[in-house]
Amino acid sequence: MRTFAAMADESYRDPQLAALYDPLDPDRGDLDAYVRIAADESARAVLDIGCGTGVLALRLAGRGIDVTGLDPAKASLDVARAKPGADKVRWIHGDASALPPLRVDLVTMTANVAQAIVDPATWRTTLRAAFAALRPGGLLVFETRDPARRAWEEWNRAASYGETEVAGLGTVTSWYELLDVSLPLVTFRGICVIGVDGRVLTSESTLRFRERAEVERELAAHGFTLEDVRDAPDRPGKEFVFLARHP
Repeated sequence: MRTFAAMADESYRDPQLAALYDPLDPDRGDLDAYVRIAADESARAVLDIGCGTGVLALRLAGRGIDVTGLDPAKASLDVARAKPGADKVRWIHGDASALPPLRVDLVTMTANVAQAIVDPATWRTTLRAAFAALRPGGLLVFETRDPARRAWEEWNRAASYGETEVAGLGTVTSWYELLDVSLPLVTFRGICVIGVDGRVLTSESTLRFRERAEVERELAAHGFTLEDVRDAPDRPGKEFVFLARHP
């Protein structure tokens, strides 16, 4: 299971929490599948919606791909911009409505990005923006949890508690607490305790759990041709990974 760092959306607008994202979730093996897809597509230009601290964007840019990273959380983008190789990525602060004209081969939304877009109108705007950015034949790839697997049942201290040594901060303990399940929306609180001084950082986030059929209808309504629905390699049977083609 991914750690606390991958479980939040609003959290990483806070500079203190944004700085903890990578240390608390150092193993981003979940991104390997996206890197392989970019290679399979021979992608020369990629738009990473919800790029966060830039882990995928920088991996792709390091392969010589022209990458645009978009995120509404300035604190996360500040972390991304401070990393080696960040000058190879075009970073944009905002949601999909802030995108300039683009022509890319691949659009990605990794981890919680699709689910963190809880407002239906904003979700539709995002799909329209992805379609507009893709060249004909280009591919949109994103993941979302299968509601039937009820992932939120493990969003409690007992199941999610972890301790991580972070340079300059000592032992950081982290976990999350479930606050509300009003499907399709699930709200939870993330908690971090900083060992060196006992600071407690908290944030509340909401994710939208969309049924597979709902996502397929939305993709078709926005002009996409559904090419495949796969398992997430790091969480088989728990997520849908959608691959939708711009005709």
